[in-house]
Order: sequence, then structure tokens, then C-alpha cells
Amino acid sequence: MITLQEIKTIAVCGAGTMGAGIAQVAAASGYNTLLFDIQPAMLDKAKSQISQHLDTAVAKGKLTTADKAATLQRLQFSSRLQDCVAEVIIEAIAEQLEAKTALFNQLAELNHSEAIFASNTSSLSVSRIAAGVMDPSRVAGMHFFNPAPLMKLVEVVTAESTHPEAAALVYELAKSMGKTPVHVKDAPGFIVNRVARHYYLEAMKAAEQELADFATIDRLLESSGFRMGPFALMDLIGNDVNLAVTQSLYNAFDQAPRFAPNELQASRVAKGELGRKSGKGFYNYE
Repeated sequence: MITLQEIKTIAVCGAGTMGAGIAQVAAASGYNTLLFDIQPAMLDKAKSQISQHLDTAVAKGKLTTADKAATLQRLQFSSRLQDCVAEVIIEAIAEQLEAKTALFNQLAELNHSEAIFASNTSSLSVSRIAAGVMDPSRVAGMHFFNPAPLMKLVEVVTAESTHPEAAALVYELAKSMGKTPVHVKDAPGFIVNRVARHYYLEAMKAAEQELADFATIDRLLESSGFRMGPFALMDLIGNDVNLAVTQSLYNAFDQAPRFAPNELQASRVAKGELGRKSGKGFYNYE
């Protein structure tokens, strides 16, 4: 098993909001970082997103211009899977079990046998992902939270087959990125998404019953200490992503009513009202 000191390059697969954020964190932490996506347009969007985030950090005095330049210099972008050669590979692609397993198997053929595969899945079973991968002992979960450059928590998920040294390495890697890692066992929703699901679902039930509108519910919860209200947060995460997590937990818990998806969100996803990324969700951003 490789050591933390031997990690020189990290490849992040998937250039969506989470993948771009994780790549930014890795590069800012001193690692040569490759961000891969099969869609060049997604890579262009990720470049812009990362640059904007770094500019904001510089403007707020949280980052020097030299640090920004160094971070960008450590970043590479590619739509060629063959370029994904690294000591650690973090996938942040669509929440589809088969797609994640297939990606890891393709990468296993390109990489050293000791390369670590980490999944950023927020709801799928890491054990099931690992079960279909060559040498599942090197597969673990590394669940970042959105926005990855700002949120400190990382859930390090140990699957049934994960080697203890692999889980320990992912934990130390998260610490080296300035994060606060927590070891969790593989279970539906892990810890945060399992508990937080009701933050969203109960808020939607309250709105559905016309107890208050979206903005009022958000304002009340923010005034009680939450950094973002549930509707603003769902729009930031993406209603499609948030709904997919809810559906995954609903099925994982044998369709327990407490995890049932809400029509307020499902109807918005059906209409393409995904939140900030589409210009409209529970709120209008156009």
C-alpha cells in the first residue's frame, strides 16, 4: 500500500460542481491534479468556476495571488481517460452504480496496482461499487460536501472489502487537504445525508401544507443557526442531485415513508428546474 508521502498526483473524474471543487482543493493542497471529463464543455466550465473561486478568495484576503498562480499551475484538464494516471483517483461522476464500477475497472488497467480509488458518492453503497472492481480492497469512499473548497467535513467510508490501510490513507489525505475527516461505516446515506434528508423533506412538507412559503422557511431556519435554508441549499446542490439521494435512501430503507421523495421537488426536476445551475429551482436565478 502506498503512503501519504508517495502521493504526488491526484486524478479527479467528473468536472461537475463537486469534481471541480475537489480538484481545486487537491491542487491548492500541493498535489499535481488532473481533472477529467468526457465532455470538453464541462472542463471549460470547471476552469472558469475554479478561477472565479480563487479570485474570490484573493479578493477576501484568504489567498495570495502567488498561491492562486501556484494552484492553477498544478491543475491540468483532460477529456482523455488515458491521462488519468495517479496515485489516488477520486470519482465524482453521476450517481450510477454501474458507471462508477466500470470507470474504476477501466482505470485499474491504466494505473499501478497500488493506486487508491475513492468514490465521492453521497448515497450509493461503496461496498457494492467495490464488489465489481478488480482488487476491491483499494476502494473506499471519500465523501466531500458542497462547496468542496469551503466545507471542512469529509466522510471516509470503509466498505466491506476496504483494506484498513487504504481507509487510513484516505483519512490522512483528507487531513492533508485541510479537511476534517470522519471514519464511517458503509450504510445508506452514511451519516450526514441520512440525518440531513429530513431537513429537506420536512421543509417541503411544511411548504406543501402552506404553513409558510419557501423564503420564510429558509429565513426562519437561517435565523436559528443554519447557514443556509433548505430550499436555498437544494437549489445550490441541484434539485436533481438532491432528489437522487432521497430516492436512493428511500429504496435502501425499503421505501420507508420518512424517506419518500416529495412532489414539490420531483415536479421541478421533471421541468428542468434544477436550481442555480439551470437558472431556476425553488427560486428564480435568471
